[in-house]
Amino acid sequence: MLQITVPGREDWDEIRNEFVSTKETTLQLEHSLVSVSKWESKWHIPFLTKQEKTLEQTIDYVRCMTLTQHVDPNVYRNLTVDNLKEIYAYIDEEMTATTVSDGHQKTGRRQIVTSELIYYWMIAFNIPFECQKWHLSRLIMLIRVCEAENRQDKKKISKKDMYSNRAALNAARRKKFNSRG
Repeated sequence: MLQITVPGREDWDEIRNEFVSTKETTLQLEHSLVSVSKWESKWHIPFLTKQEKTLEQTIDYVRCMTLTQHVDPNVYRNLTVDNLKEIYAYIDEEMTATTVSDGHQKTGRRQIVTSELIYYWMIAFNIPFECQKWHLSRLIMLIRVCEAENRQDKKKISKKDMYSNRAALNAARRKKFNSRG
């Protein structure tokens, strides 16, 4: 979890023709699957791409990351450049010591990853839904570990061994039941 302090400020609201002041606010933020899912449901584009986000989209993602309750919406207009740098660094940070070699990336094509795809991976690998609140890089690493382990399990038995095991089981069953097929 990241904790940042957004400075207070007084601004002129041109729509209401009045001064609007906001207090210094401490925000608790979490870059998680829940945050990505909220953002994608609003913007209808994948978040986890190299495509640069607009300032409005970035600030909205900070809103989606916010765990702090009852935040004045004007606080997000006061985010400083330093606040945003700290948020970007937090989003890009690896929250694990685990590494996995990517032997499956043989083609040059990359899959577009959306929150629904990550939820699918969680279901496919029986990852509990509590993990959707983890830092996203940690959740992705868990999915990669599950994928790597699953791939290793499939590679352990060669096709030749698998066929000979099946032939031995079939022979044992034929003998047990006195049948020919």
